[in-house]
Formats: sequence, structure tokens, C-alpha cells
Amino acid sequence: MTQDTRRSGEMVICAEMPAGPAAGFRDDRIRPGTRRLLRAFATLTALASFSLLVLGHTERFWPWQIKSPATVGFLGAAYAAGCLLSVLSLRQRSWTKVRVAVATVTVFSFLTLIATIVHAHRLHLHDADPLARGAAWFWIAVYVAVPLIGVVVIGRQEEGRARRDVVLRPLPTGLRISLAGQGIVLFTAGAILFLGGLTWHHGMSTIGIWPWQLTPLSAEVLGAWLVAFGVGAGLVLAERDLARLRVPAIAYTAFGGFQLAALLANGSLMSAARWGYALVYAVVLLTGAYGWWLTSPRRGAWRFV
Repeated sequence: MTQDTRRSGEMVICAEMPAGPAAGFRDDRIRPGTRRLLRAFATLTALASFSLLVLGHTERFWPWQIKSPATVGFLGAAYAAGCLLSVLSLRQRSWTKVRVAVATVTVFSFLTLIATIVHAHRLHLHDADPLARGAAWFWIAVYVAVPLIGVVVIGRQEEGRARRDVVLRPLPTGLRISLAGQGIVLFTAGAILFLGGLTWHHGMSTIGIWPWQLTPLSAEVLGAWLVAFGVGAGLVLAERDLARLRVPAIAYTAFGGFQLAALLANGSLMSAARWGYALVYAVVLLTGAYGWWLTSPRRGAWRFV
């Protein structure tokens, strides 16, 4: 119990205040288990980016063979953005500043687990090459464990946080509208790819709704990334507070920029639909950069309304 003491003339008024959670105190520290998960995120996404963008030979260094350079570029860029998101989150001390990041990666991991189960026959699980076979089994181990751990971590961090967090710096109206539109586009495109991939199970069937051809497993993993970032945009809107959104803003900027770089590298392999694809990621890049700029303490007074 604590005392609230006020002096009024000659009278001293002492009011007992309840201590602990009832006093409105909530522990916002990042728990050790959450930090371990973020380290795992950072390590695994860095390894995936290196395997795709540096080693490149997916028949040996990736869980399944990817013949399309455009698909390799997209996945490499997405994992690179995920790595940056995780590394930046590790530098934070407040759970509310990394909540969006952890939830976004958990959503991606859960969807990728579903894709892995549905298309396990496409993985190098029985390949003669031990590297390819090891990559496939390692992939399964990761995507079985990470979604479950992510849910547990979020549950423990959110335990006892029934009340809504105080909003210190509200999102500007223009930014909210833009993020809502982009979230819908990313989520819808991702859902179409993901659900489309579920309908194809044999051979190298492709899905003709994208600027380049995709195999079913690749379509689902690409769709999982898009759905996850669409969900991330929605979570940013739910947070409503620029003070907690610097890490998501930087990662969102990187996602748009990295995807545009992949487009420039592989644009000749894509259909005319690449221009719409480029427009979406240009808007993502600009929106993320604007949000990043707004989250700087020195820029807080400048807002797009």
C-alpha cells in the first residue's frame, strides 16, 4: 500500500492507494523468452536471406527447388526485411514497441507451417544430397516450433494487460487511411496466392494471377508474407501511437524498398502486371518512410492530416 498525502491549510489528508496492478502499473519490459525468440527470428531470417540471395542454388541450399529468379528475389527481400525487423526489435526495451513485430512474424510462421504441411511432398526430405535434405528437415523443425513459441510469448507478454495502452502521439488521419488501404491490398493479394496454392498439389502447376509464374508452395509462402505484412498494417492501426511504431515503420520501408530492388533485378522475367506490382511497393516504401520520419522525436510536430 502507498500513501497519497495532501496538505490543506492545517489539515493533512492521507489516502491509501492500492499497490501493484490495481494502481495502474503494468510491466512493459520485454521478457527474456521474448528476447530469445527475437534472436531466433533474426538468426533464421538472416540465414534464409543468405541462402537465397548469396548462395542461390536452391536445389542444394533451400528446402525446395525454386526455378524462378523472381521468386528467389521476392523471398530473399522479404526475409531480409524480416531480419531487419527482428534486429531492430532486439534493441528495444518496451514490449509495446515490438508487439507488432512479434505478432507479424508469428502470423507468417503459422501460415508457412500450413503451406509446409500441405506441400511437404515438394520438399527435399528424401533428396540424395545431404545439404538439401538437411535444409528441408530444418525448415520443418523451424516452422513447427516458431508459431507455437510465438503464440506462447505473446500470451505471456499480454497477460494482465486488460486495459488499453495510453496513446501519446496519435497516428495522423492521412497515414491511417493510407495504411488501411495498403493493408487491405497486401492481405487480399496474399490471401489469393495462399488459397490458390492450396488448390494445386501435383507437379509444377502454376498460378497465373501474379507478374510471374509460381509453383503452389512458393505461392503460399509468398502469400504468407503478404498476409503477414497486411496484418502488420492492421496492428499498427490498432496501436494508434507513433511513439510505439518506429520499428514497424523502418521494417515496412525496407520491405517496400527491397521488393522494388528485386523487381529491378528481375523485371524482364515478369509480365506487364509488374507495373502495378511496382506501384504497390512504391507506395509501401513512401508510406513507411513517412511513418519512419514521423516517429522521430524531432519530427513529431510535423504531421500529415
